[in-house]
Amino acid sequence: MATVLKPAKAKAAQRVIEVLDFFDEQHRQASVMDIARRYNRPQSSTSELLASLVDLGLLYKDAASRSYTLTPRAAILGSLSQPRVVRDGILSTLVDDLRSQTGHGVVLIGMVGPNAQLFRWKPGVRPLESTAGHGLLGGAQDRLCDTAAGWLLLSTLPTQRREGLLRRLNAEAADDRKFHHGEMSARTQECERQAYAIGPLGFDISASLAAILLPSEPNDRPMALGFVYNKAEDVDPTALITVLQRSVQRCLSPAGGNDTLSSMANAA
Repeated sequence: MATVLKPAKAKAAQRVIEVLDFFDEQHRQASVMDIARRYNRPQSSTSELLASLVDLGLLYKDAASRSYTLTPRAAILGSLSQPRVVRDGILSTLVDDLRSQTGHGVVLIGMVGPNAQLFRWKPGVRPLESTAGHGLLGGAQDRLCDTAAGWLLLSTLPTQRREGLLRRLNAEAADDRKFHHGEMSARTQECERQAYAIGPLGFDISASLAAILLPSEPNDRPMALGFVYNKAEDVDPTALITVLQRSVQRCLSPAGGNDTLSSMANAA
């Protein structure tokens, strides 16, 4: 199959987002080579890109260490138009607290066309088993049908649209990645009924996921929040679902948005 080349402008936009995605709790600062190695980019063009982002006020550059960090503008950009739970940092605090209470990794996943995308990843105490040669990376995408979070996101679509998207996913898949349409349809219907899913994490990571749908504001895109754990771990996924449901209800309710989550680690 012929390689589809992206236009130069699309490539430039992708590389800007890659730089922003690089920074997280484990990578609060970065050198040119850190980013060039992560995304397999030339050092020269990466250096030029970072310099441009400094000029735009999205990055700080430390003259002594020659490292880069995000500016407040990078965090604020676009946040003011987001729902309250994102704009006010409530959802970010919830992710941090869930990880602190249970020790499990926590993911926030949204829907981008036919794919599920990793919006936020908070690693757990135990490293994840992976055959992909890398860990779980922010911004990663996988087909909606290949992750339990994707099943949940599919379950929010009207039936006709959902069935059409499943047919599209199957039609575009290689033979070894096709699924049984009836089984996948039944799976998404079950997710719609129970509002949670337990199954594969996806994203080329050999781990499991226990996830729930987040309550959404009007006209919002659906998001799934879940705990990630290795298949070999002695974990009761239904207990993790209970932790998620109670925590979300408490933290994201209008009255409880500013409350500190009570400890629920024993339930997990």
